[in-house]
Amino acid sequence: MPSVHIENAGEMAIIECAGRFVRHEAAFKLRDAVTSRTDARVVVLDLTEMHAIGGGGLGMLVLLQRWAQDHDIRFKLFNPSGPVLDKLKHVDFEICDSIKARAY
Repeated sequence: MPSVHIENAGEMAIIECAGRFVRHEAAFKLRDAVTSRTDARVVVLDLTEMHAIGGGGLGMLVLLQRWAQDHDIRFKLFNPSGPVLDKLKHVDFEICDSIKARAY
């Protein structure tokens, strides 16, 4: 079962995703976590422990990127695992390899 954990650091929300995001329920859990962060200026998805992402999960990331843009929030992906990175390379996401001092 995929899990989502939210950590707030000032104006940054770090959302840690773990497991396989291949079912619609997982994508909706991720959507709810991100869209509840309307007070953040930056949302970072920590994908270190996300082992797989399906088409629905990838589509949700695109939707969330658009949602963040519409709300003037920077949307970043952190440290995607190999299988997830393979799926992400076909879409234009801001991918970072460090979260410096929890700042943007």
